[in-house]
Amino acid sequence: MIVLNRFRVPDERRDLFREQAAAAMGVLQARPGLISIELVQNVDEPDLWALVHVWDEIGSYRRALQGYESKMTVVPMLSMAVDEPSAYLSPELLGENRPRGS
Repeated sequence: MIVLNRFRVPDERRDLFREQAAAAMGVLQARPGLISIELVQNVDEPDLWALVHVWDEIGSYRRALQGYESKMTVVPMLSMAVDEPSAYLSPELLGENRPRGS
């Protein structure tokens, strides 16, 4: 499962954002089920960043956001993300994908 969180980060907040991202990544790296995590910057729009993380399954990702350390470090950082769906799964594993409430 891939999670892609995108962020718009003005130049004046870049250093603070990178510090917050590093702290959040440190917390997530200690969680079971994380396969990889990377902070990347868009090549065409320098204020657009993404946190790309790969998990063994959706439950691992959801559990990683629980607990005191995640609620104090990871969740505040993710709350600054662009408001859009962020979790992706291969179509073969996902099956029929229906919008919520259907």
